[in-house]
Amino acid sequence: RLANTEKDRNGHFYNRKSDFRVEYSILEELEHSMTVSRKTEKAKIMQQLSKIQNNVKRLQQQLKDVKPTPEFVDKLKEIMEEVENAINAFKEEQRQIYEQLLKEEETAINELSVFERKVELWALGSSTTEKVLKLPSARVSVDKTLQNRLPEEVVEFERFLQQTGGQQGGWDDYDHQNFLKVWTKHQGRLSYMDEALEYLCGRTKEDIEQHDKWYQEFLILSERKKESIKKWKEKQQQETEGNLKEKEKSEKMLKEERLQHEEAQKQKAEERKRQQAAIEAWKKQKAIPFAMEQASQLKLEEEKEKKQEKEHLRQCHMKLLLERYTLQKKEKEQLEKLEKEKREEAEKEEQKRIAAEEITKFQEH
Repeated sequence: RLANTEKDRNGHFYNRKSDFRVEYSILEELEHSMTVSRKTEKAKIMQQLSKIQNNVKRLQQQLKDVKPTPEFVDKLKEIMEEVENAINAFKEEQRQIYEQLLKEEETAINELSVFERKVELWALGSSTTEKVLKLPSARVSVDKTLQNRLPEEVVEFERFLQQTGGQQGGWDDYDHQNFLKVWTKHQGRLSYMDEALEYLCGRTKEDIEQHDKWYQEFLILSERKKESIKKWKEKQQQETEGNLKEKEKSEKMLKEERLQHEEAQKQKAEERKRQQAAIEAWKKQKAIPFAMEQASQLKLEEEKEKKQEKEHLRQCHMKLLLERYTLQKKEKEQLEKLEKEKREEAEKEEQKRIAAEEITKFQEH
């Protein structure tokens, strides 16, 4: 049905031979610009959602490979905060856009209501109802797209106003206010009719009875609307409180999980410290016998070196003594040889002297 309606609209409005072509070319340009704007907005939203989705996937990927380190916890916390900030920013931006659209929608509804009533007045040719359009209270219309969002009682009340001439039932402000004055004074009892006829010149008894019937229905529907809006607000409040509680519960659970995770990391760190201390103690216990053995071995090697050095000194001393003895023996032998040579030479000299004396004696005889 929507497609057929758009087809008929395009056939009449955008036909080059149409008498309204010039006027509706403005609508054609506006529609094009709005289409481009919607596509741009859609691309922007898809980009934001894609970014949020990528961050969530990155967070899920990190959670698949949990590492018990403070750096990992900080990184995980940073990713979670980034995801939460992105979601909150996206929701806040969409909320502002939604509120702006609601304001524009309300303005459009009011404007459409005015044009709708003007068309009706043109068809009816009523000069009395023509005055109603000038009053803000008559600007009421029920947008079809709102019917799915608003409570049924609100839609029924708005439809009633639209079909019966707005907040004053099709009467002008002067007559309606006089009617309310008299009706309120008599609290809606039939005794008000005579006085009402005096105040409402130009209105017949049938007009006043019809307006009275309309006003009573107006009060009933208005009360239903107020009650419905009250319930709707209470429901919204409950949903908001429920969402807040759910959010607080989720945040509490997340905080507890984070604290549990941090406590587990702390316990693991303490356990690693205890294990490291035990390993160090075991190493020290193992190192003591080894050190003692090394010290004993070192002591033995020192004693061995001392013995070797002592033996070396003894050998050097013996060698020195031997060399000294050899040298003394050699010197003694040389001295004895020298003395022997001197003695032999002295003997030879003595023999020469004796021989000379003998020769001398022989010659004298």
